Amino acid sequence: MKSDRLFKALALAAAILGAGGAAPAAAEKLVLGNEGSYPPFSMVNAAGELTGFEPDLAREMCKRMKVDCEIVVMDFKGLIPALLQKKLDAVVSQTKPLPERKEKVLFGRPVLFNPDSYVIPANKNYTFTKEGLKGLRIGLQRGSAQAKYVSEQFGDAVQIVYYDNPDQIRLDLASGRLDLSLGPKISWTNEFLTKPAGKDWKFAGGDLWTGGGEAGSSWITRKDTPELLARMNQALDTIIRDCTFTKLRKKYMEVELLPEEAACR
Repeated sequence: MKSDRLFKALALAAAILGAGGAAPAAAEKLVLGNEGSYPPFSMVNAAGELTGFEPDLAREMCKRMKVDCEIVVMDFKGLIPALLQKKLDAVVSQTKPLPERKEKVLFGRPVLFNPDSYVIPANKNYTFTKEGLKGLRIGLQRGSAQAKYVSEQFGDAVQIVYYDNPDQIRLDLASGRLDLSLGPKISWTNEFLTKPAGKDWKFAGGDLWTGGGEAGSSWITRKDTPELLARMNQALDTIIRDCTFTKLRKKYMEVELLPEEAACR
């Protein structure tokens, strides 16, 4: 009798499993890194929530990839080390393709084209040579392509002052503790030159591509996860094609970030 009951219990369990009663597989989860201090592309609001164009774009990408994503905020200079240490699966802060970075990580399709330009006092006209900038204090983000570019171009002719985020640079420019900076035109337009603190400043020196001469900035993964990068690229391509990219971007800025956005006007 005992064996009959056991047989029936096993048969019932098998029937339940066959009918789809098995526990669902755990959803794939990705940990993404973002600097969180680069408005309007990323910022943390008063409630402590990560907002901005890139977090919104990353969440839409994860939705289309059908994965759960956690976005971790850290200083830009710490993003690639954390990625290489496998604390992150990908970095979703715009990253320029410097040669030394390309040796370590994989770069995806561009998420924006945003040339750099110098930001200088409106009443100055500097010559962008070692002699022309000699002794001037230039504020730059630590670990950035701009910092590398200025160091290589001007060496110790200029006084480079390093900061952890652009907000600190803008504060010191406005207070007169710096003579100039170098950074992405879209960000500096939105966050400084069009605001009261930036009324006495202007762009100078023309458009520069400080990412090793390559235009565009991308999201990145480790070299041992090319399949993840391919999936990210595929999702981003669909977001751009159906104009969701443009809808998300318009929440934060008017200027178009990619040539493909022309089809969404």
